[in-house]
Amino acid sequence: MPRLLALSGSLRARSSNGAVLRSALDLFDGPTATADIGALPHFNPDLDGEEATPPAPVAALRTAVAAADALLIVSPEYAHGVPGVLKNALDWLVSSGECVDKPVAVITASPFPTGGDHANAQLREILRMMTGNVIADACREIPAIGPKVDPGTERVTDAPTLADLRTAMSHLATATTSTARTAPAAAATPTAAPDTPVTP
Repeated sequence: MPRLLALSGSLRARSSNGAVLRSALDLFDGPTATADIGALPHFNPDLDGEEATPPAPVAALRTAVAAADALLIVSPEYAHGVPGVLKNALDWLVSSGECVDKPVAVITASPFPTGGDHANAQLREILRMMTGNVIADACREIPAIGPKVDPGTERVTDAPTLADLRTAMSHLATATTSTARTAPAAAATPTAAPDTPVTP
């Protein structure tokens, strides 16, 4: 079964986006986990060079992403953009390659009618630049999230939203399974000769 790792763009204990994340994980058909990105240091290229040893929280994040078959990113929108804590986590993953070809779903939720569309678009673009496999059918922008969440259970209770999340997670699981099936074929592709120049 595909393994899903989630990253939340909100560190609030009772975040609406956290409720969306938990509900989405409940609906995913496979083992799930959530990465702790709150402990990551500020991204610093001096700590990310070829001979540098990454800080322990960074190494843990990279290991978790590498072990996952797919990623789910759930985030609010701050000032028409991506929250700093989430952008910082993605910055630590840019050069290390764990996101390459990995299926990713992006979900943003907002109290406003736009559903966090600016942050959603920015996250998709960042992930495409990182050569992640953004699954468009699994991405969602959820508007007016407030009344759709039960503060007691910290889960989404709005039936149409839950149905839409179920569909999104199904698309992500299907894409993940398809990627896994094609991986052996990709691995069997002949590699370049040792003396073939490689463009960085």
